[in-house]
Amino acid sequence: MLEWATDYFKEKDIPDPRLSIEWLLSEILAIPRLDLYLQFDRPLSSQELDDLRPLIKRRALHEPLQYIVGYTKFMNAHIAVTPDVLIPRTETEQLVEIILDSIPRDTEQSVLDVGTGSACIPIALKLERPHWKMNAIDISAEALTLAADNATQNNVDISFHQGDINNWDKLPFQEGFDLIVSNPPYVTPDEKNMLEPQVAEHEPELALFSEHMEELYLNIIEFADAKLLGKGQLFLEIHEHRSNMILSLFDHSRWHPTLRKDYEGKPRFIVANKENPA
Repeated sequence: MLEWATDYFKEKDIPDPRLSIEWLLSEILAIPRLDLYLQFDRPLSSQELDDLRPLIKRRALHEPLQYIVGYTKFMNAHIAVTPDVLIPRTETEQLVEIILDSIPRDTEQSVLDVGTGSACIPIALKLERPHWKMNAIDISAEALTLAADNATQNNVDISFHQGDINNWDKLPFQEGFDLIVSNPPYVTPDEKNMLEPQVAEHEPELALFSEHMEELYLNIIEFADAKLLGKGQLFLEIHEHRSNMILSLFDHSRWHPTLRKDYEGKPRFIVANKENPA
C-alpha cells in the first residue's frame, strides 16, 4: 500500500506523495509513522483497507491531509482543523518562536491575537507561558467555535471575541494589551491560480485572500497604536513580496518596525515596537 499509493499520488500530482500515504496509514493503524517501516510486511486487514480507501480518494482530489484526518500538530499543541479555518503553517510556528524569544519568560503579558482562526497562536503561546493573559478575535463565528474547542482540548484559558479589525473602533476591548500578534490574509485574489489546488480549492477564502491588503494592515497598525500599553509590541506575519509596502504603513515617529526572515531567508515577519507611548 505504501508503494502503490505513493505512485498513485504522484500520478495525481499530489504534493508529498509518500508523506501522504504514510500519514493516512498511520492514522488508520493508530501507530507512529516510523512503525510503518518496522512492520513493513504486515498485511492490511479487509476492514483496514475499507477504512483507508475513502481517505486515499479524498487525498487524490487534493484535499489537504489535515482536513482528512481532522487535526494538525502546531508546536506543542494538538489543533483540530476543518475547512472553516486555515491550516497552520510552519512559518506561523516561527512567528510564535520569535515572540517567545523576544520576551523574558517571567514577564507578565496581556496578549491579543487578531484573526485567530484555529487559535493555534494563542494556544501555543499559552502552553509555553501559562501566566500570560490571552485574548483572540476573528470575524468568523465558525472559526471561533472551533478555536474555543481547541483551547478546551489543549486545557488553556483564552478569551474569544467576534469582531472585524477593519472596524477596529467597534471592537469590544476597553483594556489595552502588552502584545498584539496577527497572521492576517495576505494573498491577493489574482494570485489564486498560483496556489496549489489543495490550498486554493479547499482552504477558506476569508482566511486566505485580501482584496485590500494595505487597508487591512493599516487597520491592524492603527488598532495596535491605540491599544498597546506603554512600549508594547506588534508581531505580524506578512507576504514575502510586500514587506516594503507594509513597512511604509508605520509612522516611524511612533514605531520602530524591523523585518525578520523565515527559515528559507524570505522576509516574512515584522516586529514593531512603539517608540512614543501615549
